[in-house]
Amino acid sequence: MKLLENSSFEALSSRLCVETGESRILGRIESYSCKMAGDDKHMFKQFCQEGEPHVLEALSPPQSTSATSPSQLGKSSEDGENPLSDKVCRKTLFYLITTLNESFRPDYDFSAARAHEFSREPSLNWVVNAVNSSLFSSVGEEFNSVGPELWNAIDQEINLQSCDIYSYNPDLDSDPFGEEGSLWSFNYFFYNKKLKRIVFFTCRSVSVLSGYGRGSLDNELDMELEDEEEMDGFTEEGFPRALCV
Repeated sequence: MKLLENSSFEALSSRLCVETGESRILGRIESYSCKMAGDDKHMFKQFCQEGEPHVLEALSPPQSTSATSPSQLGKSSEDGENPLSDKVCRKTLFYLITTLNESFRPDYDFSAARAHEFSREPSLNWVVNAVNSSLFSSVGEEFNSVGPELWNAIDQEINLQSCDIYSYNPDLDSDPFGEEGSLWSFNYFFYNKKLKRIVFFTCRSVSVLSGYGRGSLDNELDMELEDEEEMDGFTEEGFPRALCV
């Protein structure tokens, strides 16, 4: 996987990292090439030791299922397209896991993620509405100017109508979405098989009252304490007490 430069995504990612008073929004949009080379090929061979590349594995039900009426579910079952039975080949699963690793390295390792931690979202409109709703409720009217630009940039990069959309359902014990103060998060992969490219859109909201984001403040306090401890070992004249008679 290779991160592709995209100035529009970089600008949008900056605009999606904001403080809203009670929470801090951390958003990021990135584009990755799925063409494998070097280390990717080696990791893919190791990954395939657990199963052939084209073997299908079951995914979790899509997040949009909860918004689907029973009659719609019944119709989709009759058509043989029950969203509860979505599967993914291991090669695509490898792309999703590797994208997570590339995006969050070196702090987190998602190599142990399994198919059931992902879902395929059959409705682009549902995903767009879910993202817009989450960000608008957190950022407010300021998102109105960002939203259209955001989806236009993603569409230009990946051609949304030609994408399979996957979501990651985080294991809260081992990744950033389960840290103290996390309020909500979403993680969507827009995969264009023809272009061999994935656009990864991740966003989370953390409480400003939590320990998250206080690292710089804590470091300042530690430095002050260290300075006080150092001064305790000196006289007012600045000489070490051990050298004073």
